[in-house]
Amino acid sequence: MRVLGVDPGLTRCGVGVVEGVPGKPCTLIAYYVVYTDPADDLSLRLLHLDRSLTKLVAEHQPESVAVERVFSQHNVRTVMGTAQASGIAVLAGARAGLPVQTYTPSEVKAAVTGSGQADKAQMTAMVTRLLRLAEPPKPADAADALALAICHVWRGGTRSKLAAAAERVRRGGAR
Repeated sequence: MRVLGVDPGLTRCGVGVVEGVPGKPCTLIAYYVVYTDPADDLSLRLLHLDRSLTKLVAEHQPESVAVERVFSQHNVRTVMGTAQASGIAVLAGARAGLPVQTYTPSEVKAAVTGSGQADKAQMTAMVTRLLRLAEPPKPADAADALALAICHVWRGGTRSKLAAAAERVRRGGAR
């Protein structure tokens, strides 16, 4: 399964692509950080993010997209930008006809490190180890996006298949 993971952010949006199957190490395909200039108009920043994510989905042909679920923070301005970027990431996957799954930060941490309380350094170290990389992916936004993709391969792939089977049954017949 090839998964494109997105760590949404309006200024820095991490994107990571991995291939793998549940229970086995994943293989790194690529990672990126899409930057937007905070001085630009919001509409232009969102458009740049949309075009960039759409291009990466077309280029890497993932089977699904994993996006970090926005959670409440104290800084409302930061939450708004993250939520807008998250919506663009979900849209890019949906527009391509792909299943999109969201995960909370603690779900990703638990999947990748075994602890939902892991810090950034622990996450980056585990992503580096799990993907058998010579050096950690930088910046942290890229490592977080790769962690989302790994989490989805290990947890979400099964969840998506079960949901698809349930939908087929609901529509009138299992195949």
